[in-house]
Amino acid sequence: MQYKYLFGPVPSRRLGISLGVDLVPLKTCTLNCIYCECGRTTNLTLERKEYVPFTTVKEELTFYFANNPKPDYITFSGSGEPTLNSKIGDVLRFIENQSPDISIALLTNGTLFSEKQVREDVKDASVVIPSLDAATEKIFKKINRPSPHLQVDTIIDGLVRFRKEYSGQIWLEIFIVSGMNDTEHELTALKQAIEKIEPDQVQLNTLDRPGPVSTLRAATRQELERVLDFWQLENVSIIADVSERKDLLAYRTDTESAILGTIARRPCTLKDLSEILGLQINEVNKYLDVLEADGKIKVVKQKRGFFYQLKKTVL
Repeated sequence: MQYKYLFGPVPSRRLGISLGVDLVPLKTCTLNCIYCECGRTTNLTLERKEYVPFTTVKEELTFYFANNPKPDYITFSGSGEPTLNSKIGDVLRFIENQSPDISIALLTNGTLFSEKQVREDVKDASVVIPSLDAATEKIFKKINRPSPHLQVDTIIDGLVRFRKEYSGQIWLEIFIVSGMNDTEHELTALKQAIEKIEPDQVQLNTLDRPGPVSTLRAATRQELERVLDFWQLENVSIIADVSERKDLLAYRTDTESAILGTIARRPCTLKDLSEILGLQINEVNKYLDVLEADGKIKVVKQKRGFFYQLKKTVL
């Protein structure tokens, strides 16, 4: 069966063997983050609707369960903001009924938790991983470039409400953008937000590869450790090194070889690789992260965007 809305399983730093479920078209989101590796948002919206058909997602999941080993997690993630899909609760309950022993994770930008229906839809997930990159309106708009009707205080309040209603794990992800959200003022505001939300974990992340804004640079390990020292919170950690994905059972050397073989013939963009190999963008992203960390590929900016090419002879 050719899957349209499932991808992977992919090697996840946090979730092990993770089968992805993509519930919105590329790139439908409530934000247009300056660092997003999936590219610029083409449909900036707050409208919740059935962006992809629930019946087709059910069919794909049913076939997958009948013909494959069970993954560690089924993860709602992919090409945009999954909670925009009004049927996410139905998909989650279907997975629970079909395979109650599989954990379910939600990767979300956390912008819609002020809506009671969203909180209700995802309350049975095992792990919710929302992002929060800023706690002041100025930096929120600068980094996340939100839909005009979103405000950061409302987002934080929504996450606080969700914490009170939700009994599962919340792993709050904060993406450090050097020179923007790592000043003393911004870090203080973020710490206050963390203390209000009370997540089980706080995970610091930074740029792996180029996003829509080419002038951004990744925070160094030293800069991330400075954030840890400033906050002095026990539940904060820096996400593990990308190259550790290779040690996971989900890491497929044939997928890596296919990407390298394609790039060897000609440099490709992320979108090019996704279309040529028939892989979901989020899946290609994870392999590119590893290949770049291993020094096998490099990124070159051209007029049409960022192109990936071989750094040295690796085939």
